[in-house]
Amino acid sequence: MTHVKSNMLMACLLTFGASIASTASAEVKLDLANEYSATSLVGQADTFFVEAVKRHSNGEIVVTPHFGGALGFKSKDHFDAVGDGAVPIAGTYTGVFSGIDPVFALSAMPFQAPSLDDAVAMFEVAKPYYEKVFAKHNQKLLYASPYTPTGIWASKAIKNDADLKNLKIRTYDAAGLGTLKAIGAAPIQLSWADVVPQLSTGGIDAVLTSDESGINGKFWEHLTHFNAVPYSVAINMTHMNLDTYNGLTEEQRAALDKAVAETQAENWRRVAARIERNAKVLKDNKVVVVAAPEALISKLQTAAEAVLNDWVEVMGDDGKAIMKAYRERSSK
Repeated sequence: MTHVKSNMLMACLLTFGASIASTASAEVKLDLANEYSATSLVGQADTFFVEAVKRHSNGEIVVTPHFGGALGFKSKDHFDAVGDGAVPIAGTYTGVFSGIDPVFALSAMPFQAPSLDDAVAMFEVAKPYYEKVFAKHNQKLLYASPYTPTGIWASKAIKNDADLKNLKIRTYDAAGLGTLKAIGAAPIQLSWADVVPQLSTGGIDAVLTSDESGINGKFWEHLTHFNAVPYSVAINMTHMNLDTYNGLTEEQRAALDKAVAETQAENWRRVAARIERNAKVLKDNKVVVVAAPEALISKLQTAAEAVLNDWVEVMGDDGKAIMKAYRERSSK
């Protein structure tokens, strides 16, 4: 082979290799699992992220969301699935991870952060602690997605603790389980996918969740009242396999990080408008919204205090530091 032909062949091979590399970089495809529906607040947050990633990466990163547990994973499965790389990204109500690390019980700690402003303050104070646990398990925290405030869906107005006595009520985490047991209810911890089937069969009589989640589940087909209590603003967290994140190019990581920041800002804005919209949806579907009496709230807060104290004891110095920083910030 002549020197000229050899150089031409080498040039062709280099061009072909560059073409393959370019094609590969344009075909980063990632699945995102979410147990909730696409129309839910947390579903809309993940959809916004998907679109923002595509825009900032100029189409190099394509994230495909799978809502309603379509990939076969429930929220409680997401931690291991993302850490092991079975699913690259998941949007999860992370209270179900409290058995993995107690810090995940914080976001829905009863009667500690009942307003959106409180929820933002608590998340930002605790974010470094969440990030540390995710990183320890080969994951990266991307962003948080708030729900609207949590209340109690039931077939009646709940006026006192006697109305909660032996009530079979679904809760979503151990903190809710402890609080409701302490006041005499019969709570059952269920994943979201199991809630409507249990309502349909009479397995549960009430549900601790937001008005938002109840609307997405069309709870008015089973329950008539939404009892508004200053319980909490629960949040989802969208998390990513760390190896997958680190495997992106520097430019791709920068694009994804921009999408994350944009999504987080949008998430806090979206929920305020959703609270107003949900009030109309409840009214249109003849759901009776009841403000919980102060005496009932006081008893629930007392029950919840023991749950918080137990959490702080388990968390140790980290728990004390988080609550001290949160209370200083929320009192300003």
